[in-house]
Amino acid sequence: MAEAAQGRVQAAVESAVQGLERDQIRAMQGAMFRCSARCCEDAAASMQEVQRCIERCHAPLARAQAIVTAELEHFQDRLSRCSLQCSDQAKDALDSGGSEPRVRGQLDACLATCGEQHLRLVPAMAKKMRDGLANIQQ
Repeated sequence: MAEAAQGRVQAAVESAVQGLERDQIRAMQGAMFRCSARCCEDAAASMQEVQRCIERCHAPLARAQAIVTAELEHFQDRLSRCSLQCSDQAKDALDSGGSEPRVRGQLDACLATCGEQHLRLVPAMAKKMRDGLANIQQ
């Protein structure tokens, strides 16, 4: 049961990130490469000026990647904390004399609940990332 929930969460996160990449990040990558190419076309610019120009072109994409990475890390941290809480509850139940098969079932149910709760958070996380990326593009 927990593995199924984990698979659904993973699929939802991957789908959200793929949508962001397709709808927003790819356009930013194209703009970055076009901007960088224009930097290189300036024959009068020094090597340092061209390098600074290219770095400016890369900055929006770097900010976009930082936004996506931070949100995914935050989501993963929350999911990990939920899973750790389930593990702690299972350990406590075993320590207080609970039977292993029963505790294992409770752990599985708890982990599945974590997965379902976090599955509901994916759309809000994706919206937050979309909004952050849209602010960079403006």
